[in-house]
Amino acid sequence: MKTVAVNASRSYEVRIGPGLLSTLGTAAATLGRAEKVCIVSDSNVFPLYGAAAEESLNAAGFSVISYVFPAGESSKNGSVFLDLLNFLAKNGLTRSDLMVALGGGVVGDLAGFAAACFLRGIRLIQLPTTLLAAVDSSVGGKTAIDLPEGKNLAGAFFQPSLVLCDTDLLASLPQTVFRDGCGEIIKYSILYDPALFAHLEAHGPDFHRENVIARCVELKRDVVMEDEFDTGARMKLNLGHTFGHGIEAASAFSVSHGMAVAAGIAIITRAAVKRGLCPEADSRRILALLSRFDLPIRICFSARELYAYTLNDKKRAGGTVNLIVPRCVGRCSILPTPVAQVLSWIEEGL
Repeated sequence: MKTVAVNASRSYEVRIGPGLLSTLGTAAATLGRAEKVCIVSDSNVFPLYGAAAEESLNAAGFSVISYVFPAGESSKNGSVFLDLLNFLAKNGLTRSDLMVALGGGVVGDLAGFAAACFLRGIRLIQLPTTLLAAVDSSVGGKTAIDLPEGKNLAGAFFQPSLVLCDTDLLASLPQTVFRDGCGEIIKYSILYDPALFAHLEAHGPDFHRENVIARCVELKRDVVMEDEFDTGARMKLNLGHTFGHGIEAASAFSVSHGMAVAAGIAIITRAAVKRGLCPEADSRRILALLSRFDLPIRICFSARELYAYTLNDKKRAGGTVNLIVPRCVGRCSILPTPVAQVLSWIEEGL
């Protein structure tokens, strides 16, 4: 097992390794006094791992309730969010009790936002069951729900009290879901780590699971500790996301987050080459690595379709969007861009 310590507004550990689901109860008991635990999960994950989570918590002396919602991004909405808050209230959870987010990014985002809001904050354990959630959304405290106008437009910064990343759970992932997480891993390597990029080039999808996940968590930890509330350096983690969120929204979320981000990285990389900001050789390596992981580098939407959703992107600040632009493998820059100029970036990158 590897452990990464995160020292943010709340300090916590991210534990990475096999068999950690069975330690949930004992780990929760170390976080302080609590009587009840609410497991929040979805209809795909709970049938697989809900019973084991409940058993571990019961064995540690907790009273356990579970809230299960229909799987999918479409459930990350205001109605399900309010229903979850009402469920917590009806079951009498107090500020000293706990919530466990058992699932992927949708579960973690929804449960995290509910934990931040209920009684103005109750403790949260993130137990990611997808590669994407393990390397990205479970760490760093970003929680949110979607609005009809765009993705993640209502949310809060709320750090968990513990993250348990059980690598055994990744074995059950469909290949498409596994590739979603690979897109985020590639993102980290482009941003910060040429050695990680080279490891992925050398090993492809057979990369070392525990080591690579831990490295991505370390990289995100360093950024979060520098810029917890996403006003500076943390913006770089949005590489591929501005256009990726547009792709998700334009597809009515039929294109998954990881696939959309990969396509967003391809768009911004090609545009950066055309503007003389990124060497052609680095662009070829980036596009080749995305393709090796069977991630999309072309999309079927028009530039104007994506641009329309970019106008509602939460990273927009007034009339400016901060584009994250690859300069070479291992280095990117933040480029404040007038909204009116974003359309030309998309056109050049398609």
